[in-house]
Amino acid sequence: NGWVNAMGTVEEFSLDIAPFTQSPRKIWVYLPASYASSHKKYPVLYMFDGHNLFFDEVATYGKCWGIREYLDKSGLDLIVVGQDCNHIGNGRMDEYCPFRPVKIKGWEDTQKKGDITAEWFVNVLKPAIEKRYRVSSARNHVGIGGSSMGGLMADYMAARYSDVYSKFACISPATEFAYKRS
Repeated sequence: NGWVNAMGTVEEFSLDIAPFTQSPRKIWVYLPASYASSHKKYPVLYMFDGHNLFFDEVATYGKCWGIREYLDKSGLDLIVVGQDCNHIGNGRMDEYCPFRPVKIKGWEDTQKKGDITAEWFVNVLKPAIEKRYRVSSARNHVGIGGSSMGGLMADYMAARYSDVYSKFACISPATEFAYKRS
């Protein structure tokens, strides 16, 4: 069936995300089983909400995406990097909001800070990962992904940084606040 049972590993480290609060942030990195015995450079997928990617114990709603299990079973040689979001108040909403929100119920106090987050991904996180791990920096081997507000950010970065990322996973992007309803 093509499925393998080799186990990849998930490493964690912290990285400063100034000027935001709750800094430094935890960075989660999935390394495929082949990483330890290979010298090649790997394709990389950067993702929002790293705490939701690998372990149920730390996932916001108690159930992670199961990315580690899927990659272990598929044998796909891919490194996945997840950045922990801001867990204080509406910090996640603000940091993942790349547009000025339209005044609709529930979004009135959201601040547009997604451009700062996007620049941090490109200018701080990506170089830190490239220095620490054997990942390809070539555009055709670099992706960005997320869900909900993270999906909106991945969508935004697909357009703004198409010279950096060639693959995008924009799952259920939270676009409802970014357009006017008549």
